[in-house]
Amino acid sequence: MKKILFIITIIGAFAITRVSAQGCGGAPSDEGLKMFGFLQSQYEHHFTEPSKNSFTFERARIGAMGKIPYDFSYYVVAELSPFISANPYLLDAFITYDRFNMARLSVGAFKTPFGLETNTACNGLMTVYRSTATLQMVAPFRDMGAMLLGGNDTTFVSYQLGLMNGGGLLKFDNNKKKDIVGRVVFHPWDFLYVGGSFRYGYPSYQNDKDSRTTLGGELKLKYRGFTLLGEYIMDEGDYNRDLGGGCSGNLIELGKERSGGYVTLAYMTKWNIEPVFMYDFFDSGNATGYEESNMTFGVNYFFNDWTRLQVNYVYRAESPVEIPTDEIVVQLQVKF
Repeated sequence: MKKILFIITIIGAFAITRVSAQGCGGAPSDEGLKMFGFLQSQYEHHFTEPSKNSFTFERARIGAMGKIPYDFSYYVVAELSPFISANPYLLDAFITYDRFNMARLSVGAFKTPFGLETNTACNGLMTVYRSTATLQMVAPFRDMGAMLLGGNDTTFVSYQLGLMNGGGLLKFDNNKKKDIVGRVVFHPWDFLYVGGSFRYGYPSYQNDKDSRTTLGGELKLKYRGFTLLGEYIMDEGDYNRDLGGGCSGNLIELGKERSGGYVTLAYMTKWNIEPVFMYDFFDSGNATGYEESNMTFGVNYFFNDWTRLQVNYVYRAESPVEIPTDEIVVQLQVKF
């Protein structure tokens, strides 16, 4: 409890500054400090042998963002969920020089600028869980570094280009070389976004000779109430086995080359009910030939702009040996 109160107190100490930064805190305010956060209370039923079920928190986060006259801003977020870590910890913390919209510079700890799903805020995902492909091949989800970025969802082009440690969240660099990560998205029409991402780095603790290359393509189409999302990722080379599988997955032993992706389709009705279907697939490329193909059937209900209920049934099919891992998950989310 003392650690939680300490983190909240530190975040509150930024109240003398003003707001402006990119992140998952919604639109910035020019009126002063913006405190934000979200809670994701969850019930899970796993069809394992034997079956198990539990109430849990997927995430519980609190943060602040603000602008320091005249051209600098800050963004800081703490993770408080005891189901993620027994001790609260700093999740994001970066400073941005943001005088020019098409050439902003952020320095600190932030999300890896790779892919559509990775850079969708956790409280904005259409399904409760991310795809296995993203969880396994984008890690580390967060890293330390410097990033040049420009544009937004309304401009014809937006981009991110980062020079990162490659060691993961709040980790000192594990070798002498840096990772280069980038993403560019084109927005030719109001309803269409098309983009690509890349990463080239050296994830090994032992040496800086074994490299890793990751490439990704993405598509986002929004027309009236329909939303279509798609992404494909190819990944090869060495990887850091200490990072785990993204932000909410278990590490799978990877082969020299691996690939995967997902397609998500949703429709927002006039009753604030949103049926969702996601198909995702992943080929680990390891010696056992392990592959996954998963289907998520879901319904989202929006009580208002800040409160959402998600119900998902996740059907998981593994190869060459199928394992009982299907799941029903119910999540109630509140943003503030």
